[in-house]
Amino acid sequence: MNLFHVISSPRKERSASIEVADAFIDAWLVKNPNGVVETLNVWETQFPEFDGEALSAKYAGLEGKELTRDQEKTWSQIKGLANLFICADVILFSVPMWNFGIPYKLKHLIDSVSHKDILFTFDERGLLGLLCGKKVVVIAARGAQLGGDFPVHDFDHQTAYLKTWSRMVGIEDVHTVVIEKTLFGAEMDKAARDAGRSAASALALSL
Repeated sequence: MNLFHVISSPRKERSASIEVADAFIDAWLVKNPNGVVETLNVWETQFPEFDGEALSAKYAGLEGKELTRDQEKTWSQIKGLANLFICADVILFSVPMWNFGIPYKLKHLIDSVSHKDILFTFDERGLLGLLCGKKVVVIAARGAQLGGDFPVHDFDHQTAYLKTWSRMVGIEDVHTVVIEKTLFGAEMDKAARDAGRSAASALALSL
């Protein structure tokens, strides 16, 4: 079993999402003692800009043209990143909410790897994901709490986006652990983290 953890918080040891994700990983390793954990921190990884050779390589592939040497080099980097998702049995996202959505660095990673014949394909039947049978776990941290004038169904572009991406690449088994009100003082922050760790550990043992 392979678990791929995508870290998207820059707060390191202060991060609620990373702390709760670590609890998930610890429990997952108890259940899967021979499991392998791969980690990618989006703040410590250089992703290709999706212009120039990357964009040319994408459209050359779509048009069935042979890639140039420079295009092939860039496309190989993209496929290398995508292979981390392809090889995983469980994809774990630890992600803070930024402006009701996800950090731009995580979006950069997703845009870098999500391409035809890499994570999905399409034909006359429609869009066909290529990562079927995998599981996605989203550990979502929020400084405040959604609700009231900001209802979840309208303002949660954090877990909703990752669920949409998961479905696009063929993953229907998606689980979420939400930690809210982490900016409402030390006591409430601790309570949210404690509840999150407990929920994440239980989830890992149930998968």
